[in-house]
Amino acid sequence: MIKGEQEMANWGTPQSPGPVVSTVVNIQPETAVPDHIVWSLFNTLFFNYCCLGFVAFAYSVKSRDRKMVGDVIGAQSYASTAKSLNIAALVLGLLGTIGCIVLLVVVVLPIFRYSTMQAQQNRGGS
Repeated sequence: MIKGEQEMANWGTPQSPGPVVSTVVNIQPETAVPDHIVWSLFNTLFFNYCCLGFVAFAYSVKSRDRKMVGDVIGAQSYASTAKSLNIAALVLGLLGTIGCIVLLVVVVLPIFRYSTMQAQQNRGGS
């Protein structure tokens, strides 16, 4: 064999019987921080009681910004605030909607029925 061929044949085998040194790289998995932006947008559009939905949306955007920068603790803090505001907006919005329906059924409809009965009696009596 030629010297160059002999060197190429030995490339695949280790030259010394010493220990093999390996490098371990620990990669931190990205922590999933929910920013509740879709929920906040929904509350902003439909249950924006006292602007709670809008404020929750602002905190959700701040949480997303913090997450993009890499500040996980700040993102979790803003996300927690957004979640609390979303819960408050949703509960108050649902209570307000249910209250309006009950008010409609209990107060407005009987008044409407009473006024139509009075109008019918006035037409029949005249």
